Amino acid sequence: MNRICLCLPTNRACPATITALHAEAGYAARRFGAEVRLLILDSADDRSRAGHTRAVAALPPRPGVTVHHLNEEAQRDFLRRAVRTAGLPEPDRLLHLMLPPAVSYGACTNRAFLLAAALGCHSVHRRDSDSAYQTHAGQPVFPVHHELPWLGRPAAEATAAGLHTDLDPALAHRPVSLAGASFIGELSVDIGEMRRLDEGVYHDVVGLWAPADASARQRRELVEESFTGAGTAPFTGDRATLGLVDPMRVDMCNIAFHRDVYERMPLPPATDTIGSDYFLTHLAHDATLPGVLHNRHIENYYTPERRTDAGFLAYQTRFVKFLLSMLYFHHVYGSMAAEGAGLLDDRQRVRPDRIVRFLRESTGLDRAENVWRLDRVDTAYRKLGGRYAAVADRLAAQRTGLLDRAERDIEDFAHLTEAWPALIEAART
Repeated sequence: MNRICLCLPTNRACPATITALHAEAGYAARRFGAEVRLLILDSADDRSRAGHTRAVAALPPRPGVTVHHLNEEAQRDFLRRAVRTAGLPEPDRLLHLMLPPAVSYGACTNRAFLLAAALGCHSVHRRDSDSAYQTHAGQPVFPVHHELPWLGRPAAEATAAGLHTDLDPALAHRPVSLAGASFIGELSVDIGEMRRLDEGVYHDVVGLWAPADASARQRRELVEESFTGAGTAPFTGDRATLGLVDPMRVDMCNIAFHRDVYERMPLPPATDTIGSDYFLTHLAHDATLPGVLHNRHIENYYTPERRTDAGFLAYQTRFVKFLLSMLYFHHVYGSMAAEGAGLLDDRQRVRPDRIVRFLRESTGLDRAENVWRLDRVDTAYRKLGGRYAAVADRLAAQRTGLLDRAERDIEDFAHLTEAWPALIEAART
């Protein structure tokens, strides 16, 4: 029986999402005969977590589904034991990278990867607490419908079964390593207000995540497709394609990875940085690992916390840290693309040592590009005025620290990647 981990990391109240996810777990077990470990990694406040506990207690029994609801203390205890068993140097640093005190989209998913290994799962299927399932003909549209059939199996089997394919036949022997779709609804990054206030400023700021040497046309095209997902059109029928999945076409609220990807390579553990959890989508694409791109998109919405002044300030800081991270990741992505299938060993598995080399090379890059990015953000946010100007003041006061932090984030990622095989093995035991 195929054992899978259907995972929900959360730091906010989401009892309705837990109930909906449990229904998807039941669908996976009933439709595909999967053994589903529904994993809720709960970093919410005491009141919200108590609500989650009640929601879990109210879930009806479903054959083939086991629910694991772990608060941060339980997660920390598991991580301490894994780090201790791995016998790695700097254990406190590793524990901090796996469970930092600040928000980390990569770290919460890394914890899911380790726990999935401990639970003996063959794949991880991630959802988010600020998203919901579409419905069609009165039934929820579950992404697991396209995730489960082919993950881990040779791409040739999917093609032989009639799945539409854009895959080079020379890659058909490789395993299907990811399956994903996107979202409909609000922008995945909370910058819609910026676009409403000043379209020109919006283009200037969003364009900063392109490489510094991008042409005006390339930058404009990137801005037009950034953070928009699959638009707003609702689901009307299934479409799925086997190929090399473009990272711009999938979202981390709607994705699944086979263990041969995430047990070889973690995600960047950077704190307060949006987009820090997308690295494996780039890696699978550049390493020429097949994937399934489908259209069971999830509905994205914004939680009220983002609308508060404190939430706005925190989120804008995370967005700017994402822009700064691109100095390093553009270098790494370019190196991975050039390496191509050389990123895989003779068993078609990712070679993390190659990625570590690219990461460490990137930390020697000139920071001038990031200084330029901070200058452009400062000008843009002050032009918008109001609370954007307050963000600009905060960023100006933290400028040197932000530049340092962006580089240290890459060093931390390299360090965690080197430790990852031992952590995975320790988690299994």
